[in-house]
Amino acid sequence: MHIYKCVRKINEERWAEFISNHPNGNIFQTPEFYHVYKETTNYEPLFLGVIDEDNNLHAVLLAVIQKNFKGILGNFTARSIIFGGPIIRDDNKTVLDIILSEYNRIIKKKAIYSQFRNMCNLSDLKSVFAKNGFNFVDHLNIIINISKREEELWKEVNSKRRNEIKRAIREGTTFSVKNSIEDLEKCYLILKGVYSRAKLPIPDFSFFESIFRKSNDNYGIKLFTAEFENKIIGCMLALVYRNTIYDFYAGAYLEYYNKYPNDLIPWEVFLWGEKNGFTKFDFGGAGKPNIHYGVRDYKKKFGGAFVNYGRFEKINKPLLMKLGKFGLKIFKIIR
Repeated sequence: MHIYKCVRKINEERWAEFISNHPNGNIFQTPEFYHVYKETTNYEPLFLGVIDEDNNLHAVLLAVIQKNFKGILGNFTARSIIFGGPIIRDDNKTVLDIILSEYNRIIKKKAIYSQFRNMCNLSDLKSVFAKNGFNFVDHLNIIINISKREEELWKEVNSKRRNEIKRAIREGTTFSVKNSIEDLEKCYLILKGVYSRAKLPIPDFSFFESIFRKSNDNYGIKLFTAEFENKIIGCMLALVYRNTIYDFYAGAYLEYYNKYPNDLIPWEVFLWGEKNGFTKFDFGGAGKPNIHYGVRDYKKKFGGAFVNYGRFEKINKPLLMKLGKFGLKIFKIIR
């Protein structure tokens, strides 16, 4: 029987290899993302690993503590988000219990609430999360198999969406993959406008720049854009890792909606992905079941299959949570 212990630091090559070889490994649990969070304004990474007496690695958990503001005001918006983690060898419940217990001990002083955004089916582990105070909440996603032939993918796209893709091309909208920091800045301006209209916070530019600096052909961020008359009018900042493309941040200039950039880009990304050896497109969330969500209506017209991996949530500081929600309302009014 193994003796396990939690650690706050491990060799990053071992960490990267562990994530790469695990069936549930994803880009958000890699050591590169630890450094991305560390280099991002108002972000703080939290790493935990579990090793045994022989120094074998059995689990990795990478969280990011996000704040909307600096200083004392930031404490009212501090939340801990875990994208696609923890990653546990053989779904070992004992190891999961150890890492969640240590996570709770540390995070209760740092964040108002915690949210695990699952990227795989963890239903067999719900009891361990519940033991550690986490409630399961249904949350949908859409996964598209892009390893199919173009004709098959096209048939799965809703007829209205197909017409809008065709119209985008007729209108003169073109698709391209960009690779410069200047292009990233142009895309970020589009996204800032989108999130401002929605009255939602967006990560500082340093977040995207840090990922960009760490990217290569098979890892990191891809700048997929729609252009009209040599101007970028829409974009999708996607992440790539192993066989998967993750829809991360996307949007377009409102005045160019009649050029259908948001219809053309996903379709072209499917084709680009298939040609470059990717097999899965992760649409990045589709809201809660039985609750209207316009984004889900938009995404489902591209085909794919719904999954409900859900989320695990826990409020660490109930009073600050209430004050934080009030502060967010004020933030939205100000925006």
